[in-house]
Amino acid sequence: MFSPGRALHGGMTPALALAGGTTSQSDSETDRMPASRLKFESLPHAIFLQRVSGPEGATSLEARLGQGAFLALRLVDLLAPDRSQVSGDAFHYQWIATDRFCAELQAAAPEGAHVHGIAESTADAQRLGDIRLIAPALFAYAHFLEEELRLEEAIDVLTTLLVVVASRLSAKDAVAARLRFARVHRKLNRFNEAEVAYAEAGEMASAAGDRYSALLSRIGLANTILGRGNLAEAERKLREILADAHAADERDAEARAAHGIGVALHLMGQAPDAIPHTWRAFQLYEEEDSRLRALGDVGVMLLTLGDAPAAERALTEVVRRSGTQETLTNALVELMHCASFRRDHVGFARWRERCEQHLPEMPPNILADFYLKQGIGQARFGRFRRADELMLRALEVAGAAGLHEFEFRVERIRGGLAECERVLAVETQPAEPVVQTDELREVSASLAQLVG
Repeated sequence: MFSPGRALHGGMTPALALAGGTTSQSDSETDRMPASRLKFESLPHAIFLQRVSGPEGATSLEARLGQGAFLALRLVDLLAPDRSQVSGDAFHYQWIATDRFCAELQAAAPEGAHVHGIAESTADAQRLGDIRLIAPALFAYAHFLEEELRLEEAIDVLTTLLVVVASRLSAKDAVAARLRFARVHRKLNRFNEAEVAYAEAGEMASAAGDRYSALLSRIGLANTILGRGNLAEAERKLREILADAHAADERDAEARAAHGIGVALHLMGQAPDAIPHTWRAFQLYEEEDSRLRALGDVGVMLLTLGDAPAAERALTEVVRRSGTQETLTNALVELMHCASFRRDHVGFARWRERCEQHLPEMPPNILADFYLKQGIGQARFGRFRRADELMLRALEVAGAAGLHEFEFRVERIRGGLAECERVLAVETQPAEPVVQTDELREVSASLAQLVG
C-alpha cells in the first residue's frame, strides 16, 4: 500500500513549427506556438519577467537576472530571419543598453555570466554576419536552466535557438537542439511535443549518419511511452535499443537504455529485476549527473524491497555529491520517504523542510511525488486527515499535468487510508528478510564499498 512508485530538408520542420512565435506575434505564428508559450504570447520571453513579481522583490538579484535574460533574448530576436532588416545604429543602441545592464550581472551569479555571454555573442554575430555564433551561448544557457529545473525558461531559450538560428545550425547542432527541446518537454510531461521533436531528431541523425544521436532519439521516444504509462511497450523498445547500442559500442546510449529498462521494471513492481539494470547503468555512465540519477533510482528501488539502510546510503551519497536540482530534489523526497518508512519523526520533518526549499522549482512529476510521499508519511504517523489533504493535492498536480498513471496510484493509496491502522500495525512488526538474489547481493556489496 505504501510502497514508492514512481531538417536539414527544406520548409519548416515540425519542431520549428512547435518553436514558432518567438520573434513575431502574427496569428499564424501564434497557432504554431507550444502550449508552454501561449500564455506569454503578448510579449516574447515574458516568462523571465515573472521573476520580478517573485517574493524577493523587483530589485533582487533574481529579478535582475530575469530582466537581463529578457533583454539579451530580445537582442537575439533582432537577428531572426523573419525580421525586417534592423539598421546598424538601432542594433548598436539596443546592444549598448543591454550590455550595460547585463555586465553588472556577470560577476554576480553564474546565470549572469550566461546572460552576458548571450548578449556578447549576439553582438559578435551581428558584426561578423554569422548568426551561428549565437548557438553555443544559447545551448549553454538552456542547459543551465534545465539543471536548475527552470524548465519553462529552458523551453523559451531553446525555442529562440530553433527559430533564430534555424536552418543555419550545423547538422550536429540541429539534432542536439531538437533532442534537448524534446527532453525538456518530456520532463514537463508534454509528450506530444516531445514525440514530434524526438522523431524529427532521429530522422535528421540517421540522414547525417549520426548513430549515437539516432539511438538517443529512440531512447527518448521509448521514455515518452514510459511517461504515458505503457510500461511493457517501453521496456520492449528499450531492450531492442540496448542490444543495438551494445553492438554499436555506444556506451552512453547503452547506459541510458539499461537505466530506462530498470525504471520500467520498477514501475511494474519488479524491483529485484530492476535494480541490476539500474546499477549497470550507474557503472556504464561516464558523466557524473547521469551516474547520480541512476544511483538515486537504485536507492528508490532498494526501499521498495524494504532495505531502508541501503536505500539511505545511496540517496545520501547523491545529496552529498550535489548533482543537478532535479537529481538533488528527487533524492531529498526519497530520503523523507525513507524516514517515514523507519517511523523517524525528526528525520521526516528535517527532510520535508529541505524539500520545501525547492518547491518553486519542482516540475509537476516531482511536486506530485513530494505531496504523495509527504501524505504517506503523515499517514504512517497517524495523521490521516492531513494525509488525505496532501494526497488530494498530489492528485490535483498530477491531473493538471496529465500524469494519469500517477493519478491511479494516488487514488489506490487514498482508497486504503481507511484501513491504514491495520496496515501500520503489520508494518511495525519486525521486518521480513529483504528479498535477495545473487545479483542484489553483488549490488549491495558494491554500494557499501562505494559509500565507504
